[in-house]
Amino acid sequence: MTMMSRRGLGGLALGGASLLARPALARWEDVTRYPDPAFEILDPSFARYQLDAAAVERLWTGARWSEGPVWLGDQRAVIWSDIPNQRTLRWSETTGQVDEFRNPDNFANGHARDRQGRLIACEHGARRVTRTEYDGRITVIADRFEGKPLNSPNDVVVKSDGSIWFTDPPFGILGDYEGYRAQPELPTNIYRVDGATGAITVVSAEVGRPNGLAFSPDESLLYVVEAAANPRIIRVFDVTENGTKLANNRVFFQARPGERPDGFRVDVEGNLWCGWGMSAEFDGVRVINKAGQPIGHIHLPERCANLCFGGRNRNRLFMAASKSLYAVYVNTQGAALV
Repeated sequence: MTMMSRRGLGGLALGGASLLARPALARWEDVTRYPDPAFEILDPSFARYQLDAAAVERLWTGARWSEGPVWLGDQRAVIWSDIPNQRTLRWSETTGQVDEFRNPDNFANGHARDRQGRLIACEHGARRVTRTEYDGRITVIADRFEGKPLNSPNDVVVKSDGSIWFTDPPFGILGDYEGYRAQPELPTNIYRVDGATGAITVVSAEVGRPNGLAFSPDESLLYVVEAAANPRIIRVFDVTENGTKLANNRVFFQARPGERPDGFRVDVEGNLWCGWGMSAEFDGVRVINKAGQPIGHIHLPERCANLCFGGRNRNRLFMAASKSLYAVYVNTQGAALV
């Protein structure tokens, strides 16, 4: 697809010691016509999700590697990780400004909110999953299993029963760029933390280097990216035994050579909106319906690692892509329980 013709956006400099200005040389160009040609329709069913008068916006740039966005409705803000810079950033919907939500942040990666609105974070540096309490205190949810340190928790989701599910690949301990180099002592498991007791169990040891994960809207399925596969695979499990176990591991989507799915979220109709790369052809967001068929693509000038739905109506897609944070309004909503 030929990328869109755009004009210069300019951008407001963010003043104040705690606010982060866009680097002077970073440029993004505004769309010159609607509907936005960044949307590529791979199947006619995708057309209804594109709004005729909405376009991709670059909200901020200046990160080294953006990951793990989550919408904070009470703050009308998105926070996301700039992993190599050891900081969590926050973009405000009301001001359009970006500040540092947390610095240092132990090389945080994926984020979620629990049923009480508290922030859950995966930390590569400390090799743990934490919860930020209302008063700002940090509670460790998981940092070891059977007496051994976790690898580097990557992505996390919270189920409606309060249980916390996270993936634990080794990416943060492979070097000193997104964590601290160390030898793994555990397999690359998918874990569940019981919301009532805090007990940690392995729900799957069958996925090599599990990465992004998300539940279907009714929580009967769990989707997980297998990053060890080349090309990568999105797997799907049945959620069984009253929502505490996984069964029937199978391939949901097989990526092609050059495609790299990373993190994703699910809309109310069960479509997966997936961070995608790693080339000019594939960089952006791939949308896959619940039958496993790719139906659409949103092209970005950078690889998209992860994303979330936000805004008052959960109809704004926020995309953490390499150095930048992008957003676009879409004609659907993120599932309420993701």
